[in-house]
Amino acid sequence: MRTVLCFGDSNTHGQIPGRGPLERYRRDERWGGVLERALGPGWQVIEEGLSGRTTVHDDPIEGALKNGRTYLRPCLQSHAPLDLIILMLGTNDLKRRFNMPPSEVAMGIGCLVHDIRELSPGPAGHDPEIMIVAPPPMLPDLKEWEQIFSGAQEKSHRLALEFEVMADSLEVHFFDAGTVCQCSPADGFHIDAQAHVRLGEALAQEVLAIGWPDA
Repeated sequence: MRTVLCFGDSNTHGQIPGRGPLERYRRDERWGGVLERALGPGWQVIEEGLSGRTTVHDDPIEGALKNGRTYLRPCLQSHAPLDLIILMLGTNDLKRRFNMPPSEVAMGIGCLVHDIRELSPGPAGHDPEIMIVAPPPMLPDLKEWEQIFSGAQEKSHRLALEFEVMADSLEVHFFDAGTVCQCSPADGFHIDAQAHVRLGEALAQEVLAIGWPDA
């Protein structure tokens, strides 16, 4: 049995576009569930998605619990051993209150990669495989979220390039979710059920292409 940890924000949690954080798609509809189904027998996918989660920042409004770096370490130790960790974060770092350029959001992702390697939560205490996934770019109309994400739309289109550069420098896997799905016009930054299916199925192909040694 190989184990995959999907560590992300509301788009990993499965929040329904235009709804509140407690309204989410069913497990079989979320990209993590789709991924597990597409990978087939012998794979377990663990979802660790939290609405509002950042890469490395305490949120001055929503609280320190939104800091992905703080939660990542106990999360890794709780679920170890892990064969693969998929990181899909960055959208919340673009909120106006953080004032982060895309390059520094990528640096936050890089910090998480370093933390994973420091703990080495893979089988037999080795490093697991790591995949950085860039979230799909935001749409121009963010509805009532416009003031919170003011200026984020343009930055979101540059995340994929910055994430790919970071992934290359750290020698981890990379995937651009924007190549297979887009955000829903219901709120401009969450993905809908169809997008979850496309993302989960595409990631399954990426995961299988890694070239796993025989068990």
